[in-house]
Amino acid sequence: MGRGKIAIKRIENQTTRQVTFSKRRAGLLKKTHELSVLCDAQIGLIIFSSTGKMCQYCTQPYRMEQIIERYQKVTGTRIPEHDNREHLYNELAVLRKEIRLLQLSMRRYTGEDMSSIPYEELDQLEQELERSVNKVRERKIQEHRAAIEYQQQGGLEAKPVEHHQQVLDEFPFYGEPSSVLQLATIPQQFSYQLQLA
Repeated sequence: MGRGKIAIKRIENQTTRQVTFSKRRAGLLKKTHELSVLCDAQIGLIIFSSTGKMCQYCTQPYRMEQIIERYQKVTGTRIPEHDNREHLYNELAVLRKEIRLLQLSMRRYTGEDMSSIPYEELDQLEQELERSVNKVRERKIQEHRAAIEYQQQGGLEAKPVEHHQQVLDEFPFYGEPSSVLQLATIPQQFSYQLQLA
């Protein structure tokens, strides 16, 4: 009694499909080897399973690379070479350049290496620092106002006029155009951390 013919279509059951793949792959490799030996044919066979596993066969004493090169010569096609090392070196060079620029920029904000900065960049840096100082002043004044309101709501005795004047004394250039050079006149007992815009 012979085996019945099966329809050639995708096997839906995953387990059955995997078993069939294993059996037929073994048969295909066996027939490929027989064809290679009997007919002195050069064969390169590459199989990828549905799970991504690779299986290959190459006629002895050749290597798969030699078979592929011969295929490319006969067909006139070239498989593009992906040398990731060159791409990685280029990206690494770009990242190093960005790091160097960021470090230089940070040194400028901390006041180091000011001699190599062009005048236009110095002017821009001064404007950024002034904006940052104004932000700090505004935030400090808002904090003082909030503290006064909190004291007034809590029934604590507060002196808003004197307190507001004290805040303005601490920040003498609030609301007026100022330069970073005027910052030297601000009392030294306060330390501020600038946040750039």
